[in-house]
This record gives sequence, structure tokens and C-alpha cells, in this order.
Amino acid sequence: MGRGKVELKRIENKINRQVTFAKRRNGLLKKAYELSVLCDAEVALIIFSSRGKLFEFCSTSSMLKTLDRYQKCSYAALEASTSTKETQNNYQEYLRLKARVEILQQSQRNLLGEELGSLSAKELDQLEDQLDMSLKQVRFTKTQSMLDQLSDLQGKEQVLEQANSSLKIKLDDRIAENALRLSWAAGEQNIPYCRQPAQSEEFFQLLGCNSMLHVGYHHDGPEQITVAAPAQNSNGFIPGWML
Repeated sequence: MGRGKVELKRIENKINRQVTFAKRRNGLLKKAYELSVLCDAEVALIIFSSRGKLFEFCSTSSMLKTLDRYQKCSYAALEASTSTKETQNNYQEYLRLKARVEILQQSQRNLLGEELGSLSAKELDQLEDQLDMSLKQVRFTKTQSMLDQLSDLQGKEQVLEQANSSLKIKLDDRIAENALRLSWAAGEQNIPYCRQPAQSEEFFQLLGCNSMLHVGYHHDGPEQITVAAPAQNSNGFIPGWML
């Protein structure tokens, strides 16, 4: 009969456990040596007993070189694993964002009054409350915007009124100035010519003309104009302006 299958579990008996450790350790070291020789493999074996005692085997001359090679291979595998894990995380984030977008799109369609048949009464009440709040916010924002525009228009109105008042004052001053100039011009045209200059009066007085000297014309008939002949004064002098 063949040996039955031995159940692998911790040996509770301390002596039996130590004997089994020594036998299996030697067999493991022997198998590692045979593997390195037969297959030309680089084998490194490290064993710590339950008491912390070290047992090791290395097919090369230096255990540190083998461990360094192991670390390099482990880091490469770790980086590849990290890259794979990062890719998985990115994919999970993509799926999460995609689900979020779908929920937002569905909510938008519901707010627009579409696809409401699948909603329950409670969800419809929540949607109605949300629409009421949104409508109140829109009305408040619109009212505030209109008040701001009204305030700006009132300020512009005051500025325009001030400018209009200033222009009106300037226009009144210009009208008054033009009226004064026109009155002065009309007054100068209406002044009558009443007398000759004083020099002319003195000149006529010095002449001492008698009543027979006439300058002008006598209207004897409708077409007859007579001019009196120049006269001499008592000294026989004829004025130059009569020649």
C-alpha cells in the first residue's frame, strides 16, 4: 500500500517540529544545489528558523549580487504592476465620471420636462420644488439686474439734465447778446441827419451871403429847373466852392 496524503499543518510537538525542520531544510538545500547544477540556474535560498537562526545557499559567489538582481527584477515588476494598477484606476475613474455624466444628462432632461414617466411621485415632488427654487432665483436675479439698469439710467438722466441746463443758459446768453446787437444796429440806422458840422456853419457865416444867393433849384414848372448865377461879395471875391 502507498503512503497516504500527509496533511500540512503546524507540528505541535516541539521536538518533532525541530527534527522535521532539520530534515526538510537539508533536503531543500540539496534540491537547490541540484537545480543550480543540472539546469545552470542562479539559485539563492534563505531560511530563518523559528529561533531566528539563518541558513542560506547561493549558487554564485556572492549572495549580494543575486539579491541585487532580484531587487532590479522586483522593481521592474513593481513598476509594471503600478502602471497596470494606475491604468485600472484611470479606467475606474472614467467609468465613475461617465455614470455621473449620464445622471446629469438625465436630470437635465427631467428639468426640461422630458422622460418623466419613469419618476415616482416623490421624485416628481422633488423636481417640482427644485424648479420652484430655480424660478425664484431667476426672478430675483432679473429684478436685481433691472434695478441696476434703472439706477444707471437715472444717473445718466441727471448728467443729461445738468448738461441741458448748462446749454440752455448759454443759449439764453447768446440770444440776449444777439438781440442787443440788433437793437444797436437798428438805432444807428434811425438817427436823422439834423445839422451840418460846425465848421460848415462858421464858413457860411463868414461868407455873409445875402438873401439873393440861392443854391439849389426853384420849382417854377413841372419840367423847369433854374440855377442861380454865382454872386460876388462886396469885395469881389467868389468862393471857391461856387466855381
